[in-house]
Amino acid sequence: MIQIIKNSPFTGMLLLTLTASSLVSVVLLVIRMVVAGNGRFGFMVWNLFLAWLPVVFALGFRLNITKHRLQSWQNILLLFLWLGFLPNSFYLMSDLIHLQSSGEASVLYDIAMMMSFIINGLILGYISVYIVHVQLLKKLSDRAVLAFLAFVFFACGFAIYLGRYLRWNTWDIIVNPFGILFDLSERVVNPVLHIQTYIVTLTFFVLLSGTYAVIYQLAKVLSTNAQK
Repeated sequence: MIQIIKNSPFTGMLLLTLTASSLVSVVLLVIRMVVAGNGRFGFMVWNLFLAWLPVVFALGFRLNITKHRLQSWQNILLLFLWLGFLPNSFYLMSDLIHLQSSGEASVLYDIAMMMSFIINGLILGYISVYIVHVQLLKKLSDRAVLAFLAFVFFACGFAIYLGRYLRWNTWDIIVNPFGILFDLSERVVNPVLHIQTYIVTLTFFVLLSGTYAVIYQLAKVLSTNAQK
């Protein structure tokens, strides 16, 4: 990652800006903690940290794919890690469920604070997707990459459901894979009994993929105009 930053001033400046933006979110939270006298919403710092990991793995993938073929174990591992942690970037949206009038701070302040975390998470997630997207387009057909991205956003939608409602974590893929497989198979075998699973998954799939489609087209327009 350090090598990537040194070789690309734009990437370095972008990461520096994202770091500053993340620190603003943390400062807003610290101010709330001091005023309220408790650590409510402290978990959002951890969630934001997890949202940074997909960017790290995506940058590692961008660097490694120039040295090894796409099917190499290094690139497969980096993609696996990237996909495993990517839902954390978007999961921050579901933290809005904790928003309520507690009397500890202004509701508007809590909204602004939480939205700063959510926006940072979304930006980090979509940047990592864009990095992987661009690299895959150099190796695969447009249709294959589109199908992969559809799977990625569908998996993210399902992961958000698993995290919010069943309380599974990313590392449970390694620690307790059979537990996750059991919950997954139960919802495939008995879909009628788990309508909420499909509603939540499809809702976030449409939201995440639709937003990324706009972001990707915007990036293409900006890139085209910059070359004129």
